[in-house]
Amino acid sequence: MPEKNRVMRVLKKDDLGAIVAIDEIGAKRSRHDYYERKFETILNSAHNINSSIVCEVDGRIVGFVMGDVYFGEFGVPETSATIDTIGVHPEFQNHGIASEMLDQFMMNMKAAGVKKVYTLVNWDDFALEKFFSRQKFTPSKRVNLEYQLP
Repeated sequence: MPEKNRVMRVLKKDDLGAIVAIDEIGAKRSRHDYYERKFETILNSAHNINSSIVCEVDGRIVGFVMGDVYFGEFGVPETSATIDTIGVHPEFQNHGIASEMLDQFMMNMKAAGVKKVYTLVNWDDFALEKFFSRQKFTPSKRVNLEYQLP
């Protein structure tokens, strides 16, 4: 896939449909309401820095990385960021798009003063864990706690 056809840019409102469609392929169901809420938060400049990235190939959205920047939340004094959603259309997987989007995301985070970027991966999602490991993510010293409601 030629490099000149790829464009990395910040997510915008009109990207909702394409992102929902890409996610639906992997999730096997529509999560339109989830993404609609995410977009409202991401695009609210009073609340957030829009740190989410999309990748276009020949004008078609083929991938996305969504995350947030935190300025002291959870009692953590330093500026940090999270990646909570990532997706690449199956036709464009294994062409380095996810890696390139992460590189752009990290460059943007560094410019925003972020020192650490966190993400969560399900314990048994070996493919995603392997991908993040190749991107130099390591297990965090923080513990993710959960409580199961009865």
